[in-house]
Amino acid sequence: MSISLDIKLKRADKIYHENENVSGVISISSNSDFKHEGITLTMEGIVNLQVSSKNVGIIEAFYNSVKPIQLINTTCEVKGSDRLPSGVTEIPFEIPLKPKSNRVLYETYHGVYVNISYGLRCDIKRSFLSKDLQKCQQFLVQYRPGYNPSPEILLKKSQTPVHFELTPAKLASGASGAPEFLLKGELDTVYCNITKPFKGKLILVRCAVPVRSIELQLVRVETCGCAEGYAREATEIQNIQIGDGDVPKNIPIPIYMIFPRLFTCPTLITNNFKIEFEVNIVVVFENEHLITNNFPVILVRQ
Repeated sequence: MSISLDIKLKRADKIYHENENVSGVISISSNSDFKHEGITLTMEGIVNLQVSSKNVGIIEAFYNSVKPIQLINTTCEVKGSDRLPSGVTEIPFEIPLKPKSNRVLYETYHGVYVNISYGLRCDIKRSFLSKDLQKCQQFLVQYRPGYNPSPEILLKKSQTPVHFELTPAKLASGASGAPEFLLKGELDTVYCNITKPFKGKLILVRCAVPVRSIELQLVRVETCGCAEGYAREATEIQNIQIGDGDVPKNIPIPIYMIFPRLFTCPTLITNNFKIEFEVNIVVVFENEHLITNNFPVILVRQ
Protein backbone atom coordinates (compact mmCIF):
# COMPACT_ATOMS: atom_id res chain seq x y z
CA MET A 1 0.00 0.00 0.00
CA SER A 2 1.26 3.46 -0.92
CA ILE A 3 0.16 6.44 1.23
CA SER A 4 1.38 10.03 0.94
CA LEU A 5 0.63 12.86 3.37
CA ASP A 6 0.99 16.59 2.74
CA ILE A 7 0.07 19.90 4.43
CA LYS A 8 -0.87 22.67 1.99
CA LEU A 9 -1.18 26.24 3.27
CA LYS A 10 -3.56 28.68 1.62
CA ARG A 11 -0.92 31.43 1.45
CA ALA A 12 1.79 30.84 -1.09
CA ASP A 13 4.32 32.99 0.82
CA LYS A 14 3.50 31.16 4.10
CA ILE A 15 3.69 34.45 6.03
CA TYR A 16 1.32 35.00 8.96
CA HIS A 17 0.83 37.55 11.74
CA GLU A 18 -0.09 36.99 15.35
CA ASN A 19 -3.83 36.32 15.94
CA GLU A 20 -4.42 35.39 12.30
CA ASN A 21 -5.71 31.96 11.35
CA VAL A 22 -3.25 29.59 9.71
CA SER A 23 -5.41 27.68 7.26
CA GLY A 24 -5.05 25.11 4.51
CA VAL A 25 -5.77 21.46 3.79
CA ILE A 26 -4.32 18.13 4.84
CA SER A 27 -3.96 16.07 1.67
CA ILE A 28 -3.89 12.28 1.98
CA SER A 29 -3.33 10.15 -1.11
CA SER A 30 -3.62 6.36 -1.09
CA ASN A 31 -3.89 3.65 -3.73
CA SER A 32 -6.37 1.74 -1.56
CA ASP A 33 -8.63 2.46 1.39
CA PHE A 34 -7.10 2.15 4.87
CA LYS A 35 -8.09 2.43 8.50
CA HIS A 36 -6.55 4.89 10.95
CA GLU A 37 -6.85 5.58 14.69
CA GLY A 38 -7.12 9.37 14.42
CA ILE A 39 -5.59 12.39 12.70
CA THR A 40 -4.15 15.27 14.75
CA LEU A 41 -2.59 18.61 13.78
CA THR A 42 -0.07 20.35 16.02
CA MET A 43 1.18 23.94 15.75
CA GLU A 44 4.57 24.60 17.34
CA GLY A 45 6.71 27.68 17.79
CA ILE A 46 10.16 27.30 19.34
CA VAL A 47 13.22 29.42 20.10
CA ASN A 48 16.29 27.20 20.06
CA LEU A 49 19.33 28.64 21.83
CA GLN A 50 22.86 27.32 21.56
CA VAL A 51 26.06 28.38 23.29
CA SER A 52 29.23 28.20 21.21
CA SER A 53 31.74 25.52 22.18
CA LYS A 54 34.20 28.08 23.54
CA ASN A 55 31.64 29.27 26.12
CA VAL A 56 30.20 25.93 27.24
CA GLY A 57 31.15 25.21 30.84
CA ILE A 58 32.00 28.79 31.79
CA ILE A 59 28.74 29.37 33.62
CA GLU A 60 26.64 26.52 34.97
CA ALA A 61 23.48 28.61 34.53
CA PHE A 62 23.84 28.34 30.74
CA TYR A 63 22.64 24.75 30.90
CA ASN A 64 19.26 25.97 32.13
CA SER A 65 19.07 29.20 30.16
CA VAL A 66 19.70 27.65 26.74
CA LYS A 67 16.81 25.19 26.91
CA PRO A 68 14.37 25.64 23.99
CA ILE A 69 11.72 28.30 24.65
CA GLN A 70 8.28 27.11 23.58
CA LEU A 71 6.16 29.93 22.18
CA ILE A 72 3.26 27.86 20.79
CA ASN A 73 2.13 24.29 21.38
CA THR A 74 -1.42 23.67 20.17
CA THR A 75 -2.81 20.27 19.18
CA CYS A 76 -6.27 19.63 17.74
CA GLU A 77 -8.00 16.49 16.56
CA VAL A 78 -8.75 16.74 12.86
CA LYS A 79 -10.52 13.43 12.48
CA GLY A 80 -11.39 10.57 14.82
CA SER A 81 -10.79 6.90 14.17
CA ASP A 82 -12.12 6.12 10.71
CA ARG A 83 -11.44 4.55 7.33
CA LEU A 84 -10.24 6.68 4.39
CA PRO A 85 -11.11 5.75 0.80
CA SER A 86 -8.56 5.23 -1.96
CA GLY A 87 -7.61 8.28 -3.98
CA VAL A 88 -7.02 11.80 -2.63
CA THR A 89 -8.75 13.02 0.55
CA GLU A 90 -8.42 16.71 1.49
CA ILE A 91 -9.31 17.80 5.02
CA PRO A 92 -9.48 21.58 5.59
CA PHE A 93 -8.05 23.07 8.80
CA GLU A 94 -7.79 26.46 10.51
CA ILE A 95 -5.70 27.14 13.63
CA PRO A 96 -5.36 30.56 15.33
CA LEU A 97 -1.79 31.80 15.62
CA LYS A 98 -1.67 32.65 19.32
CA PRO A 99 1.22 32.31 21.79
CA LYS A 100 1.10 30.44 25.06
CA SER A 101 0.20 32.46 28.14
CA ASN A 102 3.01 34.77 29.28
CA ARG A 103 4.73 34.41 25.89
CA VAL A 104 4.95 36.64 22.82
CA LEU A 105 5.63 35.66 19.23
CA TYR A 106 8.89 36.68 17.57
CA GLU A 107 9.63 36.86 13.88
CA THR A 108 10.96 33.75 12.17
CA TYR A 109 14.76 33.93 12.24
CA HIS A 110 17.53 31.51 11.30
CA GLY A 111 20.76 32.35 13.08
CA VAL A 112 23.82 30.49 14.32
CA TYR A 113 23.16 30.51 18.08
CA VAL A 114 19.50 31.63 18.04
CA ASN A 115 16.87 30.01 15.83
CA ILE A 116 13.16 30.97 15.86
CA SER A 117 10.91 28.64 13.88
CA TYR A 118 7.23 27.82 13.48
CA GLY A 119 5.60 24.79 11.95
CA LEU A 120 2.62 22.47 11.63
CA ARG A 121 2.86 18.73 12.20
CA CYS A 122 0.19 16.26 11.09
CA ASP A 123 0.13 12.80 12.66
CA ILE A 124 -1.97 9.87 11.45
CA LYS A 125 -2.11 7.11 14.05
CA ARG A 126 -2.47 3.58 12.75
CA SER A 127 -2.74 0.15 14.32
CA PHE A 128 0.33 -1.39 15.94
CA LEU A 129 0.90 -3.49 12.83
CA SER A 130 1.20 -0.42 10.59
CA LYS A 131 3.59 2.52 10.66
CA ASP A 132 2.25 5.89 11.81
CA LEU A 133 2.38 8.72 9.27
CA GLN A 134 3.79 12.18 9.95
CA LYS A 135 4.30 15.35 7.89
CA CYS A 136 5.74 18.73 8.90
CA GLN A 137 5.23 22.10 7.22
CA GLN A 138 7.12 25.26 8.16
CA PHE A 139 5.53 28.71 8.01
CA LEU A 140 6.82 32.22 8.70
CA VAL A 141 5.73 34.63 11.41
CA GLN A 142 6.17 38.33 10.75
CA TYR A 143 5.40 41.42 12.83
CA ARG A 144 2.80 43.86 11.68
CA PRO A 145 4.38 47.19 10.61
CA GLY A 146 5.32 49.35 13.59
CA TYR A 147 5.30 46.51 16.15
CA ASN A 148 8.28 45.35 18.17
CA PRO A 149 8.14 43.26 21.39
CA SER A 150 11.21 45.16 22.65
CA PRO A 151 9.81 48.67 23.21
CA GLU A 152 13.18 50.03 24.38
CA ILE A 153 14.39 49.58 20.79
CA LEU A 154 11.88 52.16 19.59
CA LEU A 155 13.23 54.73 22.07
CA LYS A 156 16.49 54.80 20.11
CA LYS A 157 14.71 55.90 16.97
CA SER A 158 16.81 58.34 14.96
CA GLN A 159 16.61 58.48 11.19
CA THR A 160 19.15 61.24 10.70
CA PRO A 161 22.11 60.58 8.39
CA VAL A 162 25.36 59.42 9.96
CA HIS A 163 28.50 61.19 8.69
CA PHE A 164 31.95 59.76 9.37
CA GLU A 165 35.62 60.19 8.50
CA LEU A 166 38.20 57.42 8.77
CA THR A 167 41.93 58.00 9.16
CA PRO A 168 44.60 55.85 10.88
CA ALA A 169 44.39 58.12 13.93
CA LYS A 170 40.62 57.64 14.28
CA LEU A 171 40.63 53.85 14.12
CA ALA A 172 39.88 52.18 17.43
CA SER A 173 42.00 49.19 16.46
CA GLY A 174 44.09 48.01 13.57
CA ALA A 175 45.74 51.41 13.04
CA SER A 176 49.21 50.00 13.56
CA GLY A 177 50.80 49.63 10.16
CA ALA A 178 47.89 51.21 8.29
CA PRO A 179 48.90 53.48 5.42
CA GLU A 180 47.99 57.14 5.49
CA PHE A 181 44.46 57.55 4.10
CA LEU A 182 41.25 59.56 4.42
CA LEU A 183 37.88 57.94 3.82
CA LYS A 184 34.69 59.99 4.15
CA GLY A 185 31.20 58.60 4.15
CA GLU A 186 27.54 58.98 4.94
CA LEU A 187 24.92 56.42 5.95
CA ASP A 188 21.30 57.40 5.36
CA THR A 189 20.41 56.04 8.82
CA VAL A 190 21.38 53.33 11.30
CA TYR A 191 17.73 52.98 12.38
CA CYS A 192 16.68 50.81 9.48
CA ASN A 193 13.41 49.56 8.07
CA ILE A 194 14.11 45.88 7.44
CA THR A 195 12.04 45.96 4.24
CA LYS A 196 14.08 48.84 2.77
CA PRO A 197 17.68 48.83 1.47
CA PHE A 198 20.55 50.03 3.63
CA LYS A 199 22.00 53.01 1.74
CA GLY A 200 24.75 55.59 1.85
CA LYS A 201 27.97 56.57 0.09
CA LEU A 202 31.77 56.47 0.50
CA ILE A 203 34.49 58.75 -0.87
CA LEU A 204 38.15 57.81 -0.78
CA VAL A 205 39.79 61.23 -0.56
CA ARG A 206 43.41 60.11 -0.41
CA CYS A 207 45.45 56.99 0.21
CA ALA A 208 49.21 56.43 0.32
CA VAL A 209 49.00 52.91 -1.16
CA PRO A 210 46.63 51.34 -3.73
CA VAL A 211 43.36 49.85 -2.50
CA ARG A 212 42.53 46.23 -3.34
CA SER A 213 38.89 46.13 -2.20
CA ILE A 214 36.20 47.98 -0.26
CA GLU A 215 33.53 45.77 1.29
CA LEU A 216 30.30 46.09 3.21
CA GLN A 217 29.79 43.37 5.83
CA LEU A 218 26.51 42.61 7.62
CA VAL A 219 27.00 40.94 11.01
CA ARG A 220 24.56 39.32 13.44
CA VAL A 221 25.35 39.61 17.16
CA GLU A 222 23.58 36.87 19.10
CA THR A 223 23.55 36.76 22.89
CA CYS A 224 22.38 33.79 24.97
CA GLY A 225 22.25 33.55 28.73
CA CYS A 226 20.52 34.80 31.85
CA ALA A 227 21.09 37.15 34.79
CA GLU A 228 24.13 35.14 35.91
CA GLY A 229 25.96 35.70 32.64
CA TYR A 230 25.77 35.92 28.87
CA ALA A 231 27.61 34.48 25.89
CA ARG A 232 27.84 36.97 23.02
CA GLU A 233 28.85 35.88 19.52
CA ALA A 234 29.19 37.90 16.30
CA THR A 235 29.00 36.09 12.95
CA GLU A 236 28.91 37.28 9.35
CA ILE A 237 25.64 37.15 7.41
CA GLN A 238 26.80 38.55 4.08
CA ASN A 239 29.70 40.46 2.53
CA ILE A 240 29.20 42.75 -0.47
CA GLN A 241 32.09 44.21 -2.43
CA ILE A 242 31.32 47.84 -3.26
CA GLY A 243 34.76 48.79 -4.58
CA ASP A 244 37.04 46.52 -6.64
CA GLY A 245 40.69 47.39 -7.08
CA ASP A 246 42.28 50.81 -6.65
CA VAL A 247 39.09 52.90 -6.70
CA PRO A 248 39.39 56.47 -8.06
CA LYS A 249 39.78 59.27 -5.54
CA ASN A 250 37.02 61.75 -4.69
CA ILE A 251 34.33 59.76 -6.53
CA PRO A 252 31.23 58.80 -4.47
CA ILE A 253 30.84 55.03 -4.15
CA PRO A 254 27.20 54.06 -3.47
CA ILE A 255 26.29 51.79 -0.55
CA TYR A 256 23.24 49.63 -1.23
CA MET A 257 22.39 46.46 0.67
CA ILE A 258 19.20 44.41 1.04
CA PHE A 259 18.57 42.79 4.43
CA PRO A 260 18.11 39.06 3.71
CA ARG A 261 14.89 37.53 5.05
CA LEU A 262 15.26 34.66 7.54
CA PHE A 263 18.87 35.61 8.32
CA THR A 264 17.77 38.97 9.73
CA CYS A 265 14.81 40.09 11.84
CA PRO A 266 13.85 43.21 13.80
CA THR A 267 16.35 43.85 16.61
CA LEU A 268 15.21 41.81 19.60
CA ILE A 269 16.08 42.14 23.29
CA THR A 270 14.68 39.57 25.76
CA ASN A 271 15.69 38.22 29.17
CA ASN A 272 17.21 35.04 27.73
CA PHE A 273 18.57 36.14 24.37
CA LYS A 274 19.29 39.09 22.13
CA ILE A 275 19.49 39.44 18.35
CA GLU A 276 21.34 42.56 17.22
CA PHE A 277 23.03 43.66 14.02
CA GLU A 278 26.08 45.61 12.89
CA VAL A 279 27.48 46.84 9.61
CA ASN A 280 31.24 46.89 8.98
CA ILE A 281 32.99 48.93 6.32
CA VAL A 282 36.15 47.06 5.41
CA VAL A 283 39.03 48.46 3.35
CA VAL A 284 41.71 46.05 2.12
CA PHE A 285 44.96 47.62 0.85
CA GLU A 286 47.39 46.17 -1.68
CA ASN A 287 49.97 45.70 1.07
CA GLU A 288 47.53 43.21 2.72
CA HIS A 289 46.66 45.59 5.54
CA LEU A 290 42.97 45.65 6.43
CA ILE A 291 41.00 48.26 8.36
CA THR A 292 37.43 47.95 9.65
CA ASN A 293 34.93 50.47 11.00
CA ASN A 294 31.87 49.21 12.85
CA PHE A 295 28.35 50.70 12.91
CA PRO A 296 25.69 49.14 15.17
CA VAL A 297 22.31 49.27 13.39
CA ILE A 298 18.77 48.85 14.68
CA LEU A 299 16.35 46.93 12.46
CA VAL A 300 12.60 47.50 12.74
CA ARG A 301 9.55 46.69 10.62
CA GLN A 302 7.83 49.91 9.60
